[in-house]
Amino acid sequence: MVSLAEAKPAPRSVVTKARASVLSTGRLVTAHLWVAIIAFIVACFLGVWQMWARSPLPAPAHSAANYFRSVTLHGVSMAFVLTTFFIMGFGYYVAETSLGRPLPSLRLAWISFFAGVIGVLMAALSVVSGNASVLYTFYPPLTATPWFYLGLVLVVASSWIWCIQMIVAMRAWRRANPGQAVPLVMFGTVANAVMWLWTTVGVTAELLFQVIPASLGISQTVDVGLSRTLFSWTLHAIVYFWLFPSYIAFYTMAPRAAGGRLFSDTMGRLAFILFLLYSLPVGLHHLFMDPEHANGFKFIQMFLTALVSVPTLLTIFTITASLEIAGRMRGGKGALGWVAALPWDRPMILATGLAFFMLFFGGGGGLINMSYGMNAMIHNTSWVTAHFHLIFGGTVVIMYFAIAYAIWPSLAGRNFPSMKPLRLQLWLWFIGMMVMTIPWHVLGLQGQWRRVAAFDYQDPIIAAWGPWVIVSLVGGIILAISALLFVFNLAMLHRRGIGGPTAIVYAEAVHPPGRVPAALNGFGLWNVLVAVLMAAAYGYPIAQFFIDPPPQALIHRLNAQ
Repeated sequence: MVSLAEAKPAPRSVVTKARASVLSTGRLVTAHLWVAIIAFIVACFLGVWQMWARSPLPAPAHSAANYFRSVTLHGVSMAFVLTTFFIMGFGYYVAETSLGRPLPSLRLAWISFFAGVIGVLMAALSVVSGNASVLYTFYPPLTATPWFYLGLVLVVASSWIWCIQMIVAMRAWRRANPGQAVPLVMFGTVANAVMWLWTTVGVTAELLFQVIPASLGISQTVDVGLSRTLFSWTLHAIVYFWLFPSYIAFYTMAPRAAGGRLFSDTMGRLAFILFLLYSLPVGLHHLFMDPEHANGFKFIQMFLTALVSVPTLLTIFTITASLEIAGRMRGGKGALGWVAALPWDRPMILATGLAFFMLFFGGGGGLINMSYGMNAMIHNTSWVTAHFHLIFGGTVVIMYFAIAYAIWPSLAGRNFPSMKPLRLQLWLWFIGMMVMTIPWHVLGLQGQWRRVAAFDYQDPIIAAWGPWVIVSLVGGIILAISALLFVFNLAMLHRRGIGGPTAIVYAEAVHPPGRVPAALNGFGLWNVLVAVLMAAAYGYPIAQFFIDPPPQALIHRLNAQ
């Protein structure tokens, strides 16, 4: 019988060493996180204005040009800036605190940061100036100024430097600790880095060989089918790049915050590996309605997309079991008494519960999207917007909040004086997200289309949508208030924080691994399998554009801006 005693803190020497490492890179981590937060706040208020513009209520400065400019900046800020900079900052933090070693190159990390910031400014200024209203997917034949695309290239290139740093850091630790299991938190971080390197191949190929030459006037035409196919390589896997920090927190922070232990370290490693394998070869399900690809390949994509649910279900089981361990240690009795016994007053536990709730609804909507027949019913409707926001704005962002609340004390050297403002902010975000997305689900089933600047509410059918749109606007306002409270909470930590130990300790497993199989301690084998899966999923769908190119009439001619 194994004792389920609360995980013991790491030895003082380990904590001290990790604490010193965090201080040595604290400015680097904090700089990344503040760039992410600034982009997040801007995107939140742009989103509120967009819902206002689509409602029956008159919105200031409303025009089609301003609307699509706003949508583009909102999408780029959320999908590329918030996520990339948050993940890089969190990754640097994890590498220092879990490995107890300096980064391979702090100077290179700073170069990467400034290159990314320059790229963000280039892209943002291109959008604000009205020369890049192409949405964050920038599908041809929509074209932007070359500065927009070059800015995105800089952001991606800076993220590649981060990926290499994470991989090199893990390998250096393994050489210094032969035979030992890489800490789970670092294993998950490197899994995300490896996946991101694979993920960006598609969008990089599209930009370098299709979009940028056209925007520069080097090429006068672009194959829209090939461009969309290459972007689909990235389009769905990028979602799991966003999600990975949430799952890392589920496995390595939530059990500790609950006062218990992780049910299984092996389950965590398997989940991270399965995300790497299953999230990449599934992007073509976004092109179910496109005519370029045969139904057979679409069926393969539908089947592979269904497999993505496996690591999520594995995670729900493992984390629920971990929380049950903590709840029963706290005196929970009966079948569900352990739930009430959990420390819901702690932000990490509250955020995990709310994230799981939103993941249930968002994931359920995703099953509709990936089903070939049902996808036709909700394609390009507000249903898709609701699903996307529940996964990204719901599960991903609320766990980013929880992660920030968990690591900020060690960056600031102070603790939060009270958890009440943190809990209030998390509840407001959850309530706002549900109020905003439920109307979108309803309207999507009624056929409300997305990617339009305004609705004609004089039409009797469209007029019935008005109350639902206003309800979603109320949800957006609640989200904006929550976003401001998040920044206020972090600022107050610096002004009114209290002293005390701030070093972070990650969750231990019930059975802490001494040694693990090589396949669960590295990514060599899994990279080979990813290559095989990507060749099967994308080999012919991409090759067909060169084997049997479409008629010239289907190749769009572009006027570079």
